[in-house]
Amino acid sequence: MSEHLATINWKRETESFAYKDYNRTHLWRFDNGEMVRAAAAPAFLGDPACVDPEEAFVASIASCHMLTFLAIAARKRLLVDAYEDRATGHLEKNADGRLAITRVELAPNITFGEGVEVSAEMLAEMHRASHENCFIANSVKTEVVVR
Repeated sequence: MSEHLATINWKRETESFAYKDYNRTHLWRFDNGEMVRAAAAPAFLGDPACVDPEEAFVASIASCHMLTFLAIAARKRLLVDAYEDRATGHLEKNADGRLAITRVELAPNITFGEGVEVSAEMLAEMHRASHENCFIANSVKTEVVVR
């Protein structure tokens, strides 16, 4: 149906290529011209001023869930004024003993427009449908939990 491109560029900036010495900072370029400085997570010797792949993975899941939720709300004619999510990814050993983001917890806080009433049951159903229809969640085996 569609393709989505990203170009990743890294260049050695250190004399030594020993594990503890080489730079982890690199650049993500997207087809719209957007550029993001990225690096390994600080725990893996990356620059904390950069986005790391684990954060990007969590943000990707949370963003997809939000966009799917907004589409569902719009189709139901439920005006949404704001959506904020403090998503958390858990890096731990998986069943095979390998490090993986095994669980992503979404904690969305939605502000509906004035006069819009949404029951707890309807909100839970909208989140269930959002997760079920999120392209990214459908692409990974990580558990995604909406709190």
